[in-house]
Amino acid sequence: MSRTVTIGLRAKTAKAIAVVLSEPATSPEFVHREQLTLADEAIPATMQPYHEVMELPWNESVAAVQPTIEAIQKIASACLAKLIRDLQSKNFRVKAIAVVGSADRPLERIGNSHIRAHAAEGILFRRVLEIGAKANHCACLGFSDELERTAKAELKGDVKKTLARLGKTAGPPWRSDEKSAAIAAWIALARR
Repeated sequence: MSRTVTIGLRAKTAKAIAVVLSEPATSPEFVHREQLTLADEAIPATMQPYHEVMELPWNESVAAVQPTIEAIQKIASACLAKLIRDLQSKNFRVKAIAVVGSADRPLERIGNSHIRAHAAEGILFRRVLEIGAKANHCACLGFSDELERTAKAELKGDVKKTLARLGKTAGPPWRSDEKSAAIAAWIALARR
């Protein structure tokens, strides 16, 4: 009999921190943690795609970066497919994937091209993970600034105490990125 798990992802530029939790939702158990690489060394632009085109006017950079975004999307979908297969091989069933990352915002309003490139990449790497989850036939939840508020509203029990317990089981590193991924996975596990 398979156990239900959820995958929490903290999106970063060119990578994601994945934390996998299993039932019960009232007291989740740590299953796995890994870092997913969302870039290809053979395609250097996949590391920071908007930095590659930041000298262009914004509307031109959006068009110029599309082939790179497609490459990153394929990488993200493949990384998630591999993680799901690995979990299935250990008799786990993935219920959902929850992604924490930068919130959407009007990037064209950011005047400094370097700051805009960072902001665009933050949104991009969250989005490719959300699309990758759906491409792998998984329910997907997305979080940004509202993660802590959602955790307080939806999770039963002492969140800090549970995170400390999960971190002890996981071992180092257990920084804010891992904790955010764990909270997202826990919220997904708790939702019916």
